Amino acid sequence: MKFKPLRDRVFVKFSSEDEKTAGGLFIPDTAKEKPQRGTVIAVGPGRVTDDGKRQPMDVKVGDTILFDKYSGSKIKIDDEEYLIIKEEDILGIVE
Repeated sequence: MKFKPLRDRVFVKFSSEDEKTAGGLFIPDTAKEKPQRGTVIAVGPGRVTDDGKRQPMDVKVGDTILFDKYSGSKIKIDDEEYLIIKEEDILGIVE
């Protein structure tokens, strides 16, 4: 399935978290914290400013990003979890 976000929205795939602690203990799914890191799968064309011009997005497909913990809408496509967030909820790009 293809998905194209609108305006200043970003389609993100969660990065997998380590299931083991540094001490070697396995973390059950119920105890895992919601990830705040992901990979950009698709971006919208950008938001329209008050004067009618389109402001381009700062992120691009393939970027690894950090985002606010409780931001966006979680969706499930083909048994994979994704997140749709606004560009303003992105904290930064991991280099």
